[in-house]
Amino acid sequence: MAVGTAAKLEHTDVLARVTLALLVFDGFLCAVLAVLFLPMYLGATPFPVSILVAGAVNVALVIAARSATGRVGSAALPLVGWTAGFLLCMLGGPGGDILLLASAWTLLLFLGGLISPAAYLWKVGSAVPPTSPVSA
Repeated sequence: MAVGTAAKLEHTDVLARVTLALLVFDGFLCAVLAVLFLPMYLGATPFPVSILVAGAVNVALVIAARSATGRVGSAALPLVGWTAGFLLCMLGGPGGDILLLASAWTLLLFLGGLISPAAYLWKVGSAVPPTSPVSA
């Protein structure tokens, strides 16, 4: 292996780790924003569009993490960031402020943010890798 090739592989590994760290932070940020937009109303009707947006963004983050690292296990790390952000929002603030109330919308946000990316990871992780042709 040439010296330039080893340096290029090391550079790619560092770039993948930095990208993965940014995607984990994006997952955390997605959870906080989804929680903040959860009590949105359209007139007098509750309109929690952040549930759908959180699911779609989490799928995109997982796909980006998988393409950056090439591993299914590392692709789940943005979901860890999202879950940490969600759990942090469940804690009370210094003045007793509570962002997430005990309601069905909170449960739907939690499930909506995790089910679709988890289903994608399960589908990708359980896929049979293509076999290479046998040379005779």
